[in-house]
Amino acid sequence: MTAVPARAWAVTAAGTAVNLCLGILYGWSVWKAALVPQDASLYGTPMTGLNEGWIYLSNTQGNWAYSVCGAVFALFMIPGGRLQDRYGAKIGATLGGLFLAVGCIIAGLMKSYEGLVIGFGVFGGIGMGLGYAAATPAAVKWFHSSRRGLIVGLVVAGYGAAAVYISPLADYLIRTHGLTGSFVGLGILFAVVVVIAGRLLNPPPTGYVAPAPEASVKKEQGTDAPRSPQIDFSANQMLRTWQFYALVFLFIGSAQSGLLVIANAKSLLTDAAGKTGFFAENAWLLVTFIGVVNATGRVGTGRYSDRIGRLNAYAINGAVSALCLLVAPWVIAEKNVFLLFAIIGVMAWQYGGSLALLPAMTADYYGPKNMGLNYGLVFAGWGIAFFVPQVASVIKDATKQWDGAFYLSAGLLVAAVLVSRIIRKPVSAASSA
Repeated sequence: MTAVPARAWAVTAAGTAVNLCLGILYGWSVWKAALVPQDASLYGTPMTGLNEGWIYLSNTQGNWAYSVCGAVFALFMIPGGRLQDRYGAKIGATLGGLFLAVGCIIAGLMKSYEGLVIGFGVFGGIGMGLGYAAATPAAVKWFHSSRRGLIVGLVVAGYGAAAVYISPLADYLIRTHGLTGSFVGLGILFAVVVVIAGRLLNPPPTGYVAPAPEASVKKEQGTDAPRSPQIDFSANQMLRTWQFYALVFLFIGSAQSGLLVIANAKSLLTDAAGKTGFFAENAWLLVTFIGVVNATGRVGTGRYSDRIGRLNAYAINGAVSALCLLVAPWVIAEKNVFLLFAIIGVMAWQYGGSLALLPAMTADYYGPKNMGLNYGLVFAGWGIAFFVPQVASVIKDATKQWDGAFYLSAGLLVAAVLVSRIIRKPVSAASSA
């Protein structure tokens, strides 16, 4: 077997670096905890000290910038994917970094609910969509399909791992420089890193054939991994297959449960641990823990999905996570912090794993040639999934509890697991007619 060229690994590392910056979204609960007071009577009142000029928000308001960012992110994966397919990954990554920087600066300087929605939500979402669409396809094209799960897992792990350093860093910046300083400082830092890393996202040379490991064909037998020859579907051909809509639903089911806990991690820990004490003062630890497991789940799930099949991996992850969602209200009521970390860890693993499985399945089913645009369309399911955290905030404000949100999330995830049991790979492009 011919060795994979060193440049392939350099592109993979650069894609991971890009996502380490774009993953600021996963640190949102740190900002939400500073924006939404525990005492509901303070909603709408002005802040003082370092955050003078800001207004306290309700739970529902505190989630809108996060939800808008996710929806815009998913929407701009489509033009981002088209940019990547036509012009390469560098332009998308560069534009992504610049939009993200501008968005964070707007959010910090406007010091308002509207500024958060426009800056972090709209501009930040545009930046994330353009940058994220560039990173994964650029790396996938360098590797054989038998390594697709692992490579996708490594690249997207950067997005999940971002919370590992962003959450404590954002917490520190908010305490020392206020909300404005945290947004502006991180925005500038991310822009510099994304633009530099984006320059390394080089495509394979014309005529390049990814080296195939020995016996890779044997390993593919008995799984839903792609068989040779690989058929490359155009976006129009993909949209004519029922499997596309099934993949979108799989994305909705798996993503919404993870996004629910990511958006509310600090609040969930406070509810379980109380408003005082070590965990109340260091609630960012749960956000960081989610980031570690989220990233590990992407690499781990990508790895074993190459062996047992993408759909089998999806079903196992989803079933266990749904069970954890169902017991979450009891765990919070019992004030059991250890169990809370355990069940949220399972949810984070499942969520991270889905973000390795879905791009790999898109390439498996529809080919790597047009993966940028094709995956951008499938990624719409991730953006739609943001409606669950938003509904959860409404439920929390109305009932003062998270129970209904967890049960809703569990039901959607179970439905997605059932769909994963019937979906099969399209036979050929001709089958889409």
